[in-house]
Amino acid sequence: MKEDELCLSQLNTSCRKRNRSHLEATLIYNLLSCITLLTVVLNLLVIISIYHFRQLHTTTNLLVLSLAVSDFIVGFLQMPVEILLFQGCWILGDFICGVINFLACLIISVSVGNMVLISVDRYVAICEPMFYSTKVTLKRVQLCICLCWIFSAFHNSWLLRDFWKQPGRYSSCYGECVVVINNVEGAFDFVVTFVGPFSIIMVLYMRVFMVAVSHARAMRARNAAVTFQHSRTITAKKSEIKAARTLGVVVVVFLLCSSPYYCFTVAAKNTSLEAYSADSVIWLMYLNSSLNPLIYAFFYPWFRKSIKRIVTLQTLKPGSSEANIM
Repeated sequence: MKEDELCLSQLNTSCRKRNRSHLEATLIYNLLSCITLLTVVLNLLVIISIYHFRQLHTTTNLLVLSLAVSDFIVGFLQMPVEILLFQGCWILGDFICGVINFLACLIISVSVGNMVLISVDRYVAICEPMFYSTKVTLKRVQLCICLCWIFSAFHNSWLLRDFWKQPGRYSSCYGECVVVINNVEGAFDFVVTFVGPFSIIMVLYMRVFMVAVSHARAMRARNAAVTFQHSRTITAKKSEIKAARTLGVVVVVFLLCSSPYYCFTVAAKNTSLEAYSADSVIWLMYLNSSLNPLIYAFFYPWFRKSIKRIVTLQTLKPGSSEANIM
């Protein structure tokens, strides 16, 4: 084997680089770098917006904030690592390999958990609006978000416990970052982070959709003549339904981006799949972190207004946090 084909030319036990032309490598590097930068900047804008403007300190936006934090970590840490692994060479050692894999699994679990919490939030807001303010409080939402992150951390620490005992034992050559999970634990993880949560999400959103349709019909029927109080109630229902629609798009996009990843992990246990396929499904899942803030920008006027204020440095002025951007 030629020395320039090895990750480390001075080691005969080094892994082999992936064979790509210079033009192909340059184009893919530039594309992935742009996606990474876009993911970091857009999610940082979401975080700053919700954190800075007091008007955005709602229970629903707290869930959006948690999701934006996980998406930001994807862009800030996971995407650069995947770019580093683009040539198939890992040079940062076994410990960092374990840390990166732990963070990747953590972010996936947290994102799934956030999607479940968002679905529950919209279910209560649409299907049980009279009890929303009493059932869904800031403290309860904060507790649920903390439990989501803590459970994900413990769950993925348990999955990677064998790796930490003997890092690098599954590597076939120097310059490879490999983590292996046995079939039983993999099946358990598949149920906990995919089948179970997505079943809950689908059931809740089907119920939300049915109630939203009935609300829309009722609002059209009463639109001709309503009292002021009724008009306020109808406006509130429209607002909740619009929020449900927006967050429903977020959930659907997440399902579309993450489903190939889970299908790949199941297929990978039964057959030999190309590394290119693994890269594709991983980047498709990471791409979801770039799409979420774009969805907010398209559907949420408050996000567009907050971006304008942040970019023009109006947030540095005294009292800017009290601005009306809804």
